Amino acid sequence: MAEQKNSHNVVAFFRYRMNDLSAAEREEYNRTAERLYGIASAMPGFVSYREYEGQNGELLGVTEWASAEALAAWREHPEHRQAQDRGRRVFYSEYEITVCTPLHKYDFKSDKRSAR
Repeated sequence: MAEQKNSHNVVAFFRYRMNDLSAAEREEYNRTAERLYGIASAMPGFVSYREYEGQNGELLGVTEWASAEALAAWREHPEHRQAQDRGRRVFYSEYEITVCTPLHKYDFKSDKRSAR
């Protein structure tokens, strides 16, 4: 197991619930999300994005950035700002954003990993 201490990476947790969307709104949301992922993943300092869905319908997006400055640049990106406004008005019933700096990071990779 490898341990890395004092990483300067920043992790943002975006917990959210969607409104009941029409088919057209759902399509708009999916197009917007795809476009924003393309922008974010091309930005300096972007590390990764993952998304999860809880059994209770809550969704969780996790982004990792190389620094707080890189995350701030994403937060302030003009297209992201427009999407944030649209999200509050149409797409999301609620959300919560938590930004953290990891204290420790551990990983493990087996030689016997299966493709899932």
